[in-house]
Amino acid sequence: MTAQSAPTVVLAPDDPSVPPECVSAAQAADGKSGVDTVILDMGALVNVTDAFVITSGRNTRQVRTIVDEVERQLAEHHGLRPLRVEGQSDASWVLMDYGDFVVHVFLEETRGYYDLEHLWSDAPRVPWLVGDPS
Repeated sequence: MTAQSAPTVVLAPDDPSVPPECVSAAQAADGKSGVDTVILDMGALVNVTDAFVITSGRNTRQVRTIVDEVERQLAEHHGLRPLRVEGQSDASWVLMDYGDFVVHVFLEETRGYYDLEHLWSDAPRVPWLVGDPS
C-alpha cells in the first residue's frame, strides 16, 4: 500500500467488479446526510468482499439513522438483508456485512481514528455521484 491517492475506476453500468447495490447504499447514506461517502473497490485486494461503502455521521443519532436507511433501501429495492450488523450498541462504528460488500458507518472522529481510506489506499475509489471525480 502506498500513501498516494488511489486511482478512480469508472464503471460501465454492467461492470460486475462492484455490486450495484453499493451505489444504492451510498445514495441511501447520502440521503440521510452521510459525510464524505465513498465506495472502495476491494476486489483485487481481499478475497472476503468486493467493496466497502464508507460514510460517517456527525453524532450517534445520525449514524443510527444512516444505518436504518441503508438497511431499508437495500431491502426495499434489492431484497437484501445484512448477513450481520456489528456496533449498533454504541454507534461509533457500525459495520453492515452484505457478503459481496460491507457498509461502514462511523462517527466522524472514529472514522478519522481508524482511517480506512488510508489503510486501504490502494483500493480504487468508485465514482457514484453524477459528475463525481472521486
